[in-house]
Amino acid sequence: MLRHRRERFAGWFPLVIVVLFSPTIVLGEPVERVFQAGTAKVDITPKLGGWIIGGWEPIPAERVHDSLHVKCVVLDNGQARLAFMVCDNLGIPRQVFDEAKRRISDTTGIPEQCQVMSATHTHSSVSAGFDNRYAPDMQLTEYQMRLVEAMVQAAEAANGTLQPAQIGWSSIDVPEHVFNRRWFMKPDTPTPNPFGGTDLAVMNPGQNNPNLDRPAGPIDPEVSFLSVRSVDGNPIALLANYSLHYVGGVVKGELSADYFSLFGSRVMELIADGKDSSPMVGIMTNGTSGDINNIHFGIKTERRPAYEQMQYVAYDLANRVAEAERQMTYHNWVPLAGADAELVLKNRQPTAEQLARAKLVSERGEEIELYHPHEPTYARRVLQMQQMPPTQNIVLTSVRIGDLGIVTIPFEVLVEIGLELKQRSPLGDTLVISLAGGSGGYLPNPKQHAYGGYETWLGTNVVEKQASVKIVEALLKLLKEVADS
Repeated sequence: MLRHRRERFAGWFPLVIVVLFSPTIVLGEPVERVFQAGTAKVDITPKLGGWIIGGWEPIPAERVHDSLHVKCVVLDNGQARLAFMVCDNLGIPRQVFDEAKRRISDTTGIPEQCQVMSATHTHSSVSAGFDNRYAPDMQLTEYQMRLVEAMVQAAEAANGTLQPAQIGWSSIDVPEHVFNRRWFMKPDTPTPNPFGGTDLAVMNPGQNNPNLDRPAGPIDPEVSFLSVRSVDGNPIALLANYSLHYVGGVVKGELSADYFSLFGSRVMELIADGKDSSPMVGIMTNGTSGDINNIHFGIKTERRPAYEQMQYVAYDLANRVAEAERQMTYHNWVPLAGADAELVLKNRQPTAEQLARAKLVSERGEEIELYHPHEPTYARRVLQMQQMPPTQNIVLTSVRIGDLGIVTIPFEVLVEIGLELKQRSPLGDTLVISLAGGSGGYLPNPKQHAYGGYETWLGTNVVEKQASVKIVEALLKLLKEVADS
C-alpha cells in the first residue's frame, strides 16, 4: 500500500510493495530568489582502545593517523532547506541517524525527509554498531550518542552560517581506480562457501590468479559532484560521489578516514587556488560500491608503502574534479525538493540445517572438518540471526537540486543497482549514496544472488533476495515526486 501525505493530496493506492511516503517538500516560485549555503565539520575521532572493524576480526585502535569527522552542507533557496551529513565511519545504524534527524529537525526546522545522512565506509574506524548487528539494542552506546551530538552540532553550525551562494553540478568518468572484485573462475576451480555449497562468483580472488576467468559484474566510472560558492566566487562546499568501496593500505591499528577525507582536503585546496576557502568543506560520499574496489585482479602490481595508494587515488580524483569544476555553470537559484519513504523488507532466516551446523561449528570447530576457512565467523552470525525479526523497515530518501537527483540506500549496494537507477531516473543526472540512513549489510540484485559469493552469503546479506527490485521501484517513485514538484 502506498500512502501519500503530500501537501496537495492524500489517499490510498494499491501497490505490490509496501511503502509509506512522508510529505514531499515542494517549492513554489519564490517572490525573491535567494539561494544560501552553509557548512561545518565536527571531529568524531574515537578514543584509542576501541575496536577497529572492517576486517574479518576486529583489532584495537592504537594510534590516530588522521582525524575522522562529520561534515555538513546546508542549502536554502528561500523556500526550503536541505542538509547533507557525511560521517567518517564504516556504517551507522538507522537508530543513530533517526535520533540525529529528529534533534536536527527540532533545533533547525529542517524536515527529516530533507536530511541526507550517510557513512563513508572507511575500514579504519571503530564500530558505530550494536553488539548484535541483527538485533539492535534500544539504548544507544556512548560512541553512538557522540555521533548523534556531533551531527546535531554540525547541522546547527552549518545552518547558522548560511550566506548568499551559487550552486552547480557536473560529472566526469574516472574508470582507472575502480574494479569489480567479484570474478568468475575457470572450470574445475574450487569455489566453496561457508554453508557447504559452491559459488559461481568469488570475491577478491587474488591478483594475477591463473584461475581467473572474467569479472562477474561491471563498474561505474562516474564521479558526480555538486559545488557551492559564495556570490563573490569563494568556495563554500564540494560534495562528490564515487563508487569505490575504499582504498585502504593502512598501518595496522591506526585510525584513518581513508581516501574520502584526503579527496575532500585536496579538492578544497585546488578549487580555492588563492581564494578565501576558510568555510569550505570537501566531501566524498560512497556510491554503489558493494562489489567494487581499487585492486585490478587481472594484473600483478607492486605493493606501495602505507597510505601512498590512498593519496594517489584521492589526489587524482581531486585534480580531475577541480578541472571539471572550472568549466561548470553556476546558478544563482535552483528549485529544491525532498521526500522519503519507509519500505518494509523481509529478513532472511537461517534454515534448521544451517542452525544445527552453526551450533556444531561453534561448539566443536577445532574437531571437525570445515567447509570453508570463514565458517566459524558465519556460524556466529547465523546463531545471532535467530534474534532477527521477520521484517525490517528501511528509510529511502530522494532530493532534487535543480535537475540533479540524489537518492539514498541504507546498504552496501552492488554497482548494477546504482547503474539501473541512473539509467531510469526521470532527472537529468542522479547521484546514489550508499550506507545512507542506516547500515543493513550488502545489497545484491537477484542476478548476483544467483552467482553466490561473499556479498550474497547469509549473514553478509540479510534481506530478501528481491529487496533491490523493491528498493529501485520505490526510489524511482520518489524521484518522480521530487522531479514533478
